[in-house]
Amino acid sequence: VVLKIIKHYQEEGQGNEVVQGVLLGLVVDDRLEITNCFPFPQHTEDDADFDEVQYQMEMMRSLRHVNIDHLHVGWYQSTYYGSFVTRALLDSQFSYQHAIEESVVLIYDPIKTAQGSLSLKAYRLTPKLMEVCKEKDFSPEALKKASIAYENMFEEVPIVIKNSYLINVMLWELEKKSAVADRHELLSLASSNHLGKSLQLLMDRVDEMSQDIVKYNTYLRNVSKQQQQKHQYQQRRQQENIQRQSRGEAPLPEEDINKLFKPPQPPPRMESLLIAGQINTYCQNIKEFNAQNLGKLFMAQALQDYNN
Repeated sequence: VVLKIIKHYQEEGQGNEVVQGVLLGLVVDDRLEITNCFPFPQHTEDDADFDEVQYQMEMMRSLRHVNIDHLHVGWYQSTYYGSFVTRALLDSQFSYQHAIEESVVLIYDPIKTAQGSLSLKAYRLTPKLMEVCKEKDFSPEALKKASIAYENMFEEVPIVIKNSYLINVMLWELEKKSAVADRHELLSLASSNHLGKSLQLLMDRVDEMSQDIVKYNTYLRNVSKQQQQKHQYQQRRQQENIQRQSRGEAPLPEEDINKLFKPPQPPPRMESLLIAGQINTYCQNIKEFNAQNLGKLFMAQALQDYNN
């Protein structure tokens, strides 16, 4: 499955192009075994007749006919510098997890993998976030009541990768044919491009967060302004009723003040939580890049000392 995901990205992923596919497998005791996968085909806007659901059903039916695991257990997606915490991913994972409780999403990071270690993580939506998504109420009050923050939106599931003996043999053969002639190249500190790109993406998300904060502050000012208007209206009504009472007239009829002053709609806060989660991911990437470079620096110094 891992090799299929990597192959899918190498064939169809270009730059920040995201590739996706379906995970197949079964539940055994207390673990989910992912034993097969297949990619979503690339299609353009001209392919208006393409039906992804129908395509998945036909693929799983074909796999069942040849006795290959065909049970749907989630999906996978590549990521670009860790930029996977999006509303699209949240909505897709909610749909999968709502229909198939054990569903997971595998996130494959080709950029980290190219640095020398496989980057593959599995995520699920937490029960709290599932409840909020079912209600479709992303107002500040609903999220506060559910105690939802970016730290408890997703839960990471530990992954154990098991290879068959044939796969182990193939990996040994590939290692012998590796294009890296000088293994010392792996100790290169030339990761400034990755670090710079992560910093640029981090700054973009911080800008989005500041714009979201401006929108929320505007909402609070509008609420405060409306409260003042309601208070002034109530005072005028009260004075007018006192004057009418002094003239022996009936007081003005009661009115629903909420209909006269319709409260402003609060901005949804889910986007802010996703942006905060993305900022956290970029910060973790930068920390990892710095830690890797520090480790390479010590290793290169140790090699130089050993050679001397």
